Amino acid sequence: MNEQRVGLLGATSLVGQCLLRQLVHNDYRITAFSRRLFTENHPHIIWRQFERNGCFSDPTENKTIPFWVCVAPIWILPEHFDLLLTYDARRIVVLSSTSRFTKNSSTDFKEREIAMRLIKSEERVQAWMTAHKIEWIFLRPTMIYGYGRDKNITEMMHFIRRFRFFPLLGSAQGLRQPIHAEDVATACFKALTTLSLANRSYNLGGGETLTYRAMVNRIFAVLHQPQRILTIPLWFFQSVTWVIRWLPRYRDWTSAMAERMNQNLNFDCSDLQRDLNFFPRVFELTEKDLPGQK
Repeated sequence: MNEQRVGLLGATSLVGQCLLRQLVHNDYRITAFSRRLFTENHPHIIWRQFERNGCFSDPTENKTIPFWVCVAPIWILPEHFDLLLTYDARRIVVLSSTSRFTKNSSTDFKEREIAMRLIKSEERVQAWMTAHKIEWIFLRPTMIYGYGRDKNITEMMHFIRRFRFFPLLGSAQGLRQPIHAEDVATACFKALTTLSLANRSYNLGGGETLTYRAMVNRIFAVLHQPQRILTIPLWFFQSVTWVIRWLPRYRDWTSAMAERMNQNLNFDCSDLQRDLNFFPRVFELTEKDLPGQK
């Protein structure tokens, strides 16, 4: 399969960049699509920029790209169905999210909208792929982190650096399975190249299950800061959230995020581990995962 070209949607995203490196390392050729103009040159990569109308610039390479990965938000994939047909796509791995389960009953309306958007997008993509006889694999990661570019652990790091503490609701004993972006990319690569598997969905968690409080403690440790955790009631959390959302970095924070600190958001990923022989790392932050100082 190494002689085949792989199409990659969302190539400049955190997971997309990790996957590009892995594909290049394994001597694959990639046509990478992005809404951003990207000028980096590599003999294995052809860059294509999407225009505002969803078309892309200079489609001059070979018209057949049978294998695809979409690490962009799943709800944008229907915009590119014609693109997949143009390149005669035969197999695609698509990232979704376990948020379709964990936010489905959220107290926050916008979070419930996200969950419903994920559910409907999966249904639409699956129906279209089936109708066009394109093999599909859905991967639903839990909390993605890595290289100071994610919107989960990295934002918690920024908060701790700025305010020198972190607020928790109650005991914060809800279980988590954070997964590194490199491991998400590895799972995508394995799913793409394990041709005996098709038309399946997998939940994708990290190699360790730990409590929300323990996760926060490890963030303090990698930042080399004393563990200053402030346990506060929900009503106070709601008030603080309302205030802090005036800061651009925290405009997406909600009290529902606090409520989930005591909810178990872990998943059984044994089927994925078995089918892909995939065993991700434990939650171990390194200096490479730290965000830059701002």
